Amino acid sequence: MKILHTSDWHLGHTLYNYDRTEEQMVMLLQMVQIVKEQKPDVFLLCGDVYHTPQPSSAVQTMLTNALLDIHKTHPEMVIVMTAGNHDSGSRHEIFQQPWRELNVYAIGQIERENPDEHIIEVPGKGYVIAVPYCTERNMPEGFFQQLSDLVKERNSAGLPVVMTAHTTVRGCDFTGHDHATDAIVGGIDATDLAQMGDGYDYLALGHIHHGQFVHSGKHNVRYCGTPLPVSFDETFTHSVSMVEIGSHGEKPTVTEIEIENPHPLVTLPTDGFTTWEEAKELLVKFPENIPAYIRLNVEVDDFLPLEAQAEAQLLTDEKQCRFCCINARRKAVKQAEAKMLSVQEFQAEEPIDIARRYAEDLGIDFDSEMQSMFNETLEQLKTEEL
Repeated sequence: MKILHTSDWHLGHTLYNYDRTEEQMVMLLQMVQIVKEQKPDVFLLCGDVYHTPQPSSAVQTMLTNALLDIHKTHPEMVIVMTAGNHDSGSRHEIFQQPWRELNVYAIGQIERENPDEHIIEVPGKGYVIAVPYCTERNMPEGFFQQLSDLVKERNSAGLPVVMTAHTTVRGCDFTGHDHATDAIVGGIDATDLAQMGDGYDYLALGHIHHGQFVHSGKHNVRYCGTPLPVSFDETFTHSVSMVEIGSHGEKPTVTEIEIENPHPLVTLPTDGFTTWEEAKELLVKFPENIPAYIRLNVEVDDFLPLEAQAEAQLLTDEKQCRFCCINARRKAVKQAEAKMLSVQEFQAEEPIDIARRYAEDLGIDFDSEMQSMFNETLEQLKTEEL
């Protein structure tokens, strides 16, 4: 079985109020081209399809058109699309039945009473166990293993078995995620790999933006990463993973296919911090014809000049690049690097990051238990909003 593994598209994401539709469309066109060239049996989109639970109609149309193009390119391919923590599980399933006519399986919520809804047979090729994001509090105990056992009963031909999940697996490399810890990344508590049971040949993960294998002893647990960077700290390669499995029990082979971004995210200077005057010089020298997003890393004695943002914006007005923000830090800070937020940066922060900053200002330890309580409250608010 041949699988294209992707996740975390974050369609509708804006970067410091800049619309990213163009680059998201370019990414989707590359997905279509990869399917055309590789002809996988399964297309896995493992959560965070959208950036918000209530995407605009234009963003939803962008996804719909992309899936139609992907389907038309290779009609025999099964497309499995699970919801992530940025998605609305209930909205994800609104057009579940019409999608089936196009070989698309949209899995948004945990079906406790009907676990068969999570098992997708790819005739003659294998099985996909599709599990969307679910809070630890709402996940039925032993659910992953229950699904694996159901597939084991049916898999008399020894076909490959792939499982999906959108979560934080303990021990992963969370480079690029702000304020992440070993216990929690992006608002999701870390889960031990053992909780996902066994019986799968490949565990296709979403949520962590850095593509990587997670140690399992079998080289079969992988985050494919996001195809487009969501923040300036995602300085790694962005790609999709092409996975091939011969039969049940065989080690999968994985090939990364890089996704090109027409609007790269660039931090100046490329290493470390510099003075405000030197940062302005770097902006002046930045090539006029590169349509990049720009962040400045500036070290200050006290505060930036009040006109700093406007001045930086003015220096890029005649260039194709888009100035985003100034990441300022004070000199000789003895604690963890202090960061002063602009209004734009504040708007781009995740709610849990704002809560963490507030707790730190009050001298409160924002521990893993407090983070879990905050995330549960946020989930309840999102549910009530829907």
